[in-house]
Amino acid sequence: MDEAQRRYLELLSRSFPTAAKASAEIINLSAILNLPKGTEFFASDIHGEYEAFSHILRNASGSIRLKIDDVFGDGLAPEEKRSLATLIYYPREKMELVLSKTDDAQEWYAVTLPRLVAVCKRAARKYTRSRVRRALPVDFAYVIEELMTEKSDGVDKRAYYAAIVDAIIRTGRGGEFIEALCLLIQRLAIDRLHIVGDIYDRGPYPHVIMDALMGHHSIDIQWGNHDIVWMGAALGQRGCIAHVVRNCARYGNLSILEDAYGINILPLASFALDAYADDPCVAFGLKGNPDLPPQELEMNVKIQKAMAIIQFKVEARLIDEYPGFGLESRKLLDKIDFERGTVVVDGVEHALTDTVFPTVDPADPYRLTPEEEEVMQRLEQAFTSCDKLQRHMRFFLEAGSLYKVSNNNLLFHACVPLNADGSLKEVDVFGETCKGRALYDAMERWVRAAFNSPDPEKRKRGRDLMWYMWLGEGSPLFAKSKMATFELYLVAEKEARKEVKNPFYTHLDDERAMRGVFEDFGLDFETSRIVCGHVPVKVKDGEDPVKCGGHVLTIDGGFSRAYQPTTGIAGYTLISNSYGFVLAAHEPLESARAAVEREIDIHSSRRVVERVEKRTLVADTDTGSELKRQIADLEELLAAYRAGDIAERE
Repeated sequence: MDEAQRRYLELLSRSFPTAAKASAEIINLSAILNLPKGTEFFASDIHGEYEAFSHILRNASGSIRLKIDDVFGDGLAPEEKRSLATLIYYPREKMELVLSKTDDAQEWYAVTLPRLVAVCKRAARKYTRSRVRRALPVDFAYVIEELMTEKSDGVDKRAYYAAIVDAIIRTGRGGEFIEALCLLIQRLAIDRLHIVGDIYDRGPYPHVIMDALMGHHSIDIQWGNHDIVWMGAALGQRGCIAHVVRNCARYGNLSILEDAYGINILPLASFALDAYADDPCVAFGLKGNPDLPPQELEMNVKIQKAMAIIQFKVEARLIDEYPGFGLESRKLLDKIDFERGTVVVDGVEHALTDTVFPTVDPADPYRLTPEEEEVMQRLEQAFTSCDKLQRHMRFFLEAGSLYKVSNNNLLFHACVPLNADGSLKEVDVFGETCKGRALYDAMERWVRAAFNSPDPEKRKRGRDLMWYMWLGEGSPLFAKSKMATFELYLVAEKEARKEVKNPFYTHLDDERAMRGVFEDFGLDFETSRIVCGHVPVKVKDGEDPVKCGGHVLTIDGGFSRAYQPTTGIAGYTLISNSYGFVLAAHEPLESARAAVEREIDIHSSRRVVERVEKRTLVADTDTGSELKRQIADLEELLAAYRAGDIAERE
């Protein structure tokens, strides 16, 4: 035994001071290896749609209803199963409704409690007792554990339940106890949650989703393009701020800034309403037909246009500062003929759909007016000083990354940039030429430097790269030829607006190209999968989310209402359990209130993507590999104890 190994084993002996304790841990870990793997849950492109996403998490994409069916079979009527499922999803709301209509609360508790315990037992089967114990709510841990381990054939079972029911009602804790059981079932149904990008933009409640995710017991996030632009905005990056504010106005969601994050947009609103007072802003109608009163609708339209013009100006400065980004073609204000009302895009002249530009000086089109400069300064201060926004973005940093390899699954939001021939595309990152995994690693280093580097220049470069990652052709998050914001607003011709997807998407069924991606990330093509989102799957047109013989799964199914006309569904979730992979396609949720009152659930079609011949155990996972390493270390320690090389401690 060399000195380094001795020092390591001596450190390990502090946790396992005797041969008996080391042996006990070896036995425990070896047993865990033979349990079925926990259920992993993948979702992408949530886009602020908290209610639908929350409902799917609460029901684990229908998995909880399947557990109810497994437990009770035909022993419960369909309406009883629906009621029990709704209670598990929304315990507080459902209890309030049920108890307001029943004359015998104690009888309802007496019937409901054993049913919930039975479902709890079913959900806990693949976990160790210690793992379940750690998940138990502190206030009720002892009682729930007793109920879950109580033998079903005990002669005193009915009296035992009756005593517990009587006690919880008598102490006024019945509601809290039932809620604790329901939340435990929800927690046990999902062992690990993977969010494959884009929590922000489009929908109105990204902040609520972030609060919920921060409380989740086991989560990782792969940053999406809409997430990275919010991260840049939180650090005061002007291009990112301009997009975030403009996009909130475009979807009628300025309340995200004002109410959720306390960002004062009054100076911006005053500026926009004044500068564009007589401007109908004909090209800047809102998306998604938000239900806003006329005055608020007008304000959103004018703010949207004001921020679009500011965005074009601040982005031009960034383009000039970083010629290596290759975005010169995105400077279009100087290509406008203000007298003729036309603009030249890619060498072609087009008529403008809106010719009113009161804040643009034709002689110096990219200069911010003093009023625009003041607006941007105020917004920078508001974004960087918002504590709640900073907490959310720090959580992105702690729980997130650009990509993750988990149990032979390569998770990233959009793409690995490819050339037309399917080879890995080289991208310049501040003088460093990168491709594939190295490109992801380099960009992630700069993102983390933007938040954490002691060097002001590195922080600035990191911030500005986050803006590039939002809209740059070489960004693995953007994955298109250009960000056609200018053309989408101001040019009617579809050809000018066209954003060409990276060749990655045309090669999704090309085994040769996909093998190259897997190999670059150190994965075996035969046993691995890519899970990504970003581009909505047009299910209504017959598009299949399962690509390349099941090795690539594209799971953006349209959580965002804005995308549902394109996809024809209301989102995908992917479930990986010990039996294989299941892809769930969801129909729209009417509302959480309807789900509670009328027991209307999201209807999902479940498709088995892969069924394993042999049930997957913990031993077959990344966690299993780590446990095997721990067992090997403990066996070395045990051998050292028995050989007398390491002294046992009292």
